[in-house]
Amino acid sequence: MDVTTEYALAFALTTTAGLRGFLALLIASLAAHAGWIHLNASYAWLGSDGASIVLAIFAVLEMLADKIPVIDNALHLIYFIVRPTAAAILVGGTVHAPNQTELIGLMVIGALNAFVVHGASAAARAASTASTLGVANSTMSLGEDIVAIGGGALAIAMPVLAASLAVAFLVVLLLFARRLSRRVNAVAAEDEIRS
Repeated sequence: MDVTTEYALAFALTTTAGLRGFLALLIASLAAHAGWIHLNASYAWLGSDGASIVLAIFAVLEMLADKIPVIDNALHLIYFIVRPTAAAILVGGTVHAPNQTELIGLMVIGALNAFVVHGASAAARAASTASTLGVANSTMSLGEDIVAIGGGALAIAMPVLAASLAVAFLVVLLLFARRLSRRVNAVAAEDEIRS
């Protein structure tokens, strides 16, 4: 895999990790196990049977818990740590940098990408909770599941296309979160004026 493809793979996977950290790790684990991607030696454990099983369990729990009102919002606080960490692991495992310093820098960039994606997703979820009393949250969660599964699979199959779509997704997600936030603020301002 050439450098451009490695970076594209890492970017697409870290964007996916911003939505579903354990799922993104599971996708990389299964791809490594199948021989579709080649992990750095120090991250070879990610492609092991044990890692795949543990990550599958956590990925399912992550997706199910995200559908439960109140719990989903509480977990989003924890995910501000988990998802960037997953992204850093994904970069460390998939990018074959010429030296450790460069790899660490790329891992930080990957973690920041996941942090921004998760932050926009969490902001959209908080705005949805405020405007729909959480009714729309499980639908938003299902949409995130679909995007994460599709994005992760595409990252493995066509990394450059997946990275291009990840950039577009990131822009749309940020605009959507901003729009929802403004809507919630407008409703709050109207309620304050009425009282």
